[in-house]
Amino acid sequence: MKKTLFVTGTLAMMVAMISCGGPRKEEGRVYMPDMAYSRAYETYASTEALDKAGVHYTAKPVEGTVARGEMAAYPFKNDSLGYARSAEVKNPLDSSLRDMKEAERLYLINCGICHGTKLDGNGPLYTSGVFPAAPRNLVGDPLMLAMAEGTMFHSLTYGKNTMGSYASQLSTKQRWMITAYIKVEQAKKAGAAAPAAATAAPAAKDTAAAKKM
Repeated sequence: MKKTLFVTGTLAMMVAMISCGGPRKEEGRVYMPDMAYSRAYETYASTEALDKAGVHYTAKPVEGTVARGEMAAYPFKNDSLGYARSAEVKNPLDSSLRDMKEAERLYLINCGICHGTKLDGNGPLYTSGVFPAAPRNLVGDPLMLAMAEGTMFHSLTYGKNTMGSYASQLSTKQRWMITAYIKVEQAKKAGAAAPAAATAAPAAKDTAAAKKM
């Protein structure tokens, strides 16, 4: 009897030791095995294994994807046709969404260093002599005054000449806000220039009349 108990106890101990001898390889009867034994993925690992499995992963969102809370994507590409057609695009922000105080802040942070706080092209980066190319005078250059909002937004999105793209620094809404701010400042400048021109015209006539006398 004692011998039987000894053999039985020895076998039980051996089974227990074997069962705890290493990590479990088989899933067995696990409830929700996909969670208990999930397949690990390395975030920055090569996607070669996925390609071989027929999974084409690029780590980029599907083309045309719009982030939650973001505005609709800009429709035109960065080419000559897209630039020409950008003038067709109107600013989608209505007056209630145009926070000019915030737009001014965004302009000063992202644009003021080149175009200046007064939008006259005399930003500190240019006046310091570090950057040789003169930025555009946004409130005095006839080309900028005539530029459509859509074209201005296009330039902010893709960059123009020596100015790089701001699509990664500013959201779609923020770029439209800056565009609206520039147009408001252009209108203010034009409004201030009109009375000055009207005052100067009579003065010129008086001078001409005085010469005749």
